[in-house]
Amino acid sequence: MTEISSPAETAEGVSTTEEINSQTSPIVLDDLDGLSFDEAIEGTIISFEDGDLVRGKVVKVDKDEVLLDIGFKSEGVIPAKELSIRRDVDPSEIVSVGDEIEALVLQKEDKEGRLILSKKRAQYERAWGEIEAVKERDGVVKGVVIEVVKGGLIVDIGLRGFLPASLVELRRVRDLAPYIGKTVEAKIIELDKNRNNVVLSRRAFLEENQKEQREEFLDNLRPGDVRKGVVSSIVNFGVFVDLGGMDGLVHVSELSWKHVDHPSSVVQVGDEVSVLVLDVDHSKERISLSLKATQSDPWQEFADAHKVGELVYGRVTKIVPFGCFIQVADGIEGLVHISEMALHHVDLPERVVSPGEELWVKIIDIDLQRRRISLSIKQAAEGGEVAAEYQEAFGEHNYDEYGNYIGPYAVADFTPETESQAAWAEYVAETFGAVAGGDDDAEGVGSEEGHDSGE
Repeated sequence: MTEISSPAETAEGVSTTEEINSQTSPIVLDDLDGLSFDEAIEGTIISFEDGDLVRGKVVKVDKDEVLLDIGFKSEGVIPAKELSIRRDVDPSEIVSVGDEIEALVLQKEDKEGRLILSKKRAQYERAWGEIEAVKERDGVVKGVVIEVVKGGLIVDIGLRGFLPASLVELRRVRDLAPYIGKTVEAKIIELDKNRNNVVLSRRAFLEENQKEQREEFLDNLRPGDVRKGVVSSIVNFGVFVDLGGMDGLVHVSELSWKHVDHPSSVVQVGDEVSVLVLDVDHSKERISLSLKATQSDPWQEFADAHKVGELVYGRVTKIVPFGCFIQVADGIEGLVHISEMALHHVDLPERVVSPGEELWVKIIDIDLQRRRISLSIKQAAEGGEVAAEYQEAFGEHNYDEYGNYIGPYAVADFTPETESQAAWAEYVAETFGAVAGGDDDAEGVGSEEGHDSGE
């Protein structure tokens, strides 16, 4: 390399050769080391192939693409769809001019001679390695929820991770929309690069983090405890109740003392309820609860309020070959055996009663343990003490000194005032042949004399 200085000028105001040399940079004649100019240019350009990862600086951001300077002879183009795993995004939301990013080479030169790059695929390649390492050590990934899809959520963890709806929380979530934009942590439960499949479980993460809390919660829970909770979900076989730390199951058989066709007929999601703890299974972390155990037992209430020999009013609910069932209280049905349906022999129960028919029956047995009540239509015709809940409806003058019902015909000018009174009057008339408004000699239903005449 040789330096050339300008010749000295003699004109006034022009610097001498020494002054010029001292103020200017040297002029380089040849520093190519034998290379041609084109070869020298090529030497300053980085070398790469399709599929390689490169780094560069963002020099321009348009609505459809981003230009990236990676030190190549021309700037690389990143199409908008190759910027992010998120769909329909504005490039300016992903990168800014001056950002240094990594990209994967899709085409070194397309039909138009452009270098085509992809930021999302570079991110994808990096993410797979990291995610595989996390899965290997049973770790946790963190990402932002970017989409709601059929069956769950898509989480940005460097690639698209699928989080099933059933694994978003400890219990199934119906509305997933509020999770959009939220950062969540999850465990990786399935990983298949060939199928581009990553399945996540936030529930597994929550369960792992809440294990100590659950153990402490279960330790403090005892069978027989009564707890308040909120109905969190309803299924065909029962309902789940959030006890403030864990969910317990109320089986359909423990929902009500009455027959339950479907749990939704008893409670709704969000209802606050009191439940009795039936069992705590520490190994399976399961809690069995009862709703009906915290409520009054209608069978016990009926047994406490009634006794054998009393008359009660009921409605025929079902006819069977061996008799009929009669509802005598809310949720309480008793059986009238075919032998107790009439004074005469009965071949077919439907010849004596009809579904929906209302009539008086006598209690002849109460088996609280087996929850069975035996009733008699035949013995009701003999009269007897009317259950307390009916006595007020018929008035004091219709009972003798022992509490036996003697009927409205004991009073000559009696006129039925209620449906129950009218039904009883009709029943007595049909059974004993009495005539409404009969004379003073008419026998009472409950009297010994009346009973004899009825036979």
